[in-house]
Amino acid sequence: MREQIRGKERLEHILQAIDILLENKQKYTIDDVMSNPILFFGFVKHVEIIGEAVYKLTIEFRNAHPQVEWDVIEGMRHILVHGYYQIKPVQVWKTIDEDIEPLRPLIGQFINEL
Repeated sequence: MREQIRGKERLEHILQAIDILLENKQKYTIDDVMSNPILFFGFVKHVEIIGEAVYKLTIEFRNAHPQVEWDVIEGMRHILVHGYYQIKPVQVWKTIDEDIEPLRPLIGQFINEL
């Protein structure tokens, strides 16, 4: 039986995905993402990873850190996975800009607290 991944490891997965997204956002433009489906779905996958890791965090941890909209992140993951045919590059790009980038320092703080 596999050992369960614990909260700190999930947070580290979130941080890694954030760093990959932000690093690659510096390399590419929204036009690059819109014209290249492989590139686009690479960005999508890392947003999914964040959502999946959030989904696996305990309710106790999420409740102890209400400054993050965990349910919104989890909901985004569900849309990306199950509504993949409706995803728009501009929405993903906006999410990275407005939501994921500010999430980075909080996740780093949570990791340091554990």
